[in-house]
Amino acid sequence: MTQAQLPDPEQLAVRILRRERAAVASGLNLLDNKLAAARQRSAGLLAALSGERALNDGHLIGVTGPPGAGKSSLVSAMIREWRLAGRTVGVLAVDPSSRPELGGGALLGDRIRIKNAAYDEGLFIRSLANRNQLGGVATEVWPMSWLMLACFDIVVVETVGVGQTEIDIAEIGDTICYVAQPASGDTIQYLKSGIIEIPDVFAVNKSDLGAPAHKTASEISRSAPRQDRRDDWDYPVCLVSATMNTGIQQLHAHFDRHRSFLAAAGLLGKLRARHQSAWVVRVLKEEFGTFGIELVGGYAEIGRRLNETSTNQFEECERLRQQIISRFKSSD
Repeated sequence: MTQAQLPDPEQLAVRILRRERAAVASGLNLLDNKLAAARQRSAGLLAALSGERALNDGHLIGVTGPPGAGKSSLVSAMIREWRLAGRTVGVLAVDPSSRPELGGGALLGDRIRIKNAAYDEGLFIRSLANRNQLGGVATEVWPMSWLMLACFDIVVVETVGVGQTEIDIAEIGDTICYVAQPASGDTIQYLKSGIIEIPDVFAVNKSDLGAPAHKTASEISRSAPRQDRRDDWDYPVCLVSATMNTGIQQLHAHFDRHRSFLAAAGLLGKLRARHQSAWVVRVLKEEFGTFGIELVGGYAEIGRRLNETSTNQFEECERLRQQIISRFKSSD
């Protein structure tokens, strides 16, 4: 795709804010494009969607948990309730990557596991490969989440669910929900692995199993407290059943309560700005390594520059990239 074929970022931003599905899809495709010209226009698009509104609007929810816990079924049930309540929903479903020789794309690209029968203007689902990254979430997810926050009331990021390394979701979501499966043995192993440090809300799915679900909920409630546990947040454990459609409204109430808690404490905008900064550092380190970071003054200098542009760090990221590239070339 030539530069002339790439969309104008400001015009595209206007259409995204109007929630035009074609514009949302075009914007996500632009963010996933690695060509140099596309990267510059991506920065322009994200800048046009940034500002104080972007730091305080919408609700970004991360959903994680072990394989087989029923995350996709639960997300589908949550979508139905949100849509019935008139709330618009965007979903980024992070799937395992296919093998490179098969293209490296999302293995479940059609997102057949999330089923919503009717075509719905208020719902947009995008499947994304995790690019085999150990954190469970591809680098593209944060800017894509930012784009979707500009036009949807709720944005859900569902992680890949293939191991005990899905920690990157903690640097994306406003509210993190851990989905547990009763009587699988996975829950305690996950809690021991450090996952307990991540969630704000716990959902024990398949509560229709009865006693095993209540036992799992009790085990989670008794688990070791987070090191950064806030005394003013209760880390609720909610019994839900995606198949029976029970407990979903209560789970949503916990999500809303957590968002209100963050907003009332003045933490929501700060949390998103911190996540933005973490994304910039991750992008620069993955592309240029520690040597590249040092070329622009190290982590402390990058942090200072990002703090000065907290409402729009995407353009600052591109400036840092170009500065590193320029210094690489000058050292040749």
